[in-house]
Order: sequence, then C-alpha cells, then structure tokens
Amino acid sequence: SAFSDDLAELAAACQQLRGIHRLAAQRIEIPFHVGEDRSRTWVLTRTAGGLRLKHDHRHADGSPDAVTMYGGETVVPGSETRQAFPVDAESIAMFRREGLNASLENTWAMEIQPAMFAYELTRPNGRRFRVEFDLSRPVATPPKPWGW
Repeated sequence: SAFSDDLAELAAACQQLRGIHRLAAQRIEIPFHVGEDRSRTWVLTRTAGGLRLKHDHRHADGSPDAVTMYGGETVVPGSETRQAFPVDAESIAMFRREGLNASLENTWAMEIQPAMFAYELTRPNGRRFRVEFDLSRPVATPPKPWGW
C-alpha cells in the first residue's frame, strides 16, 4: 500500500532505483537522470490533504532552471498502487509566464507495483509520456543530481 500509507513505505519499495537522494518522514527526493543529464529531481511531500509532487530542475552548476518546482497535489485519493497529481495554480502561472501553454493541463502520476515503478505525464489532448523502472534489476548508485 505504497501510496495509501506513509512515504517511507514508498521509498522502501523504490530503493532499488538506487536514486533516492534524501528521505525524510514527510519528503522523498528521487533523481531522474537521462544519460549524463542530472538536472531532474522528483520531490514528493506529504501534505495535510495528501501528497504533492514537484519537479526540481537545475543546471549543471546547480542553479535552478527558469522552469522548476512545478507540479501538483492530489485532489482525490489514489489507490494503493497509483496516485495522480493534476497541475497546481503556481505551476500554471509559471507555465504561462514561460510560454509553455501546452503544460497548462498536465497531470502527472506515479505508480508502484512489486517489480515496477512508473512516472507518467498526460494531457487532455492525448499526449502521454511514461517511463517504467524495473525494480527487480538492481543498478549501480548514480551520481548525485545537479545542485544537491
């Protein structure tokens, strides 16, 4: 029941990602590296009403990108294996400011199964991006994300 209980349970299930940078009772930081690009970190935080997902984007020198700390909060309870995060007002304002109008209706989701962790982005126009991590195959611990 990774999403229905506390974040520590989700972190324990994801340990095989070998990328969890920091873990606290109310917050998990999960780097998402693409090749040599270490600019992305997913930040999950427990809130009074559920969970918040933010995307921390940094440059190689550690400075924040102009488009960073965007995301959303849960608005309905998820399941034990999946949680959705519709875009929040703060992110909508940033996307408008940066001319990223395609992102104004984003919904992100995370899913955990016994041997799989998934991250997903969807839009009402049908766009869907999904990446799945095979938790049954350990990987070497990656370098820290930029800025951490």
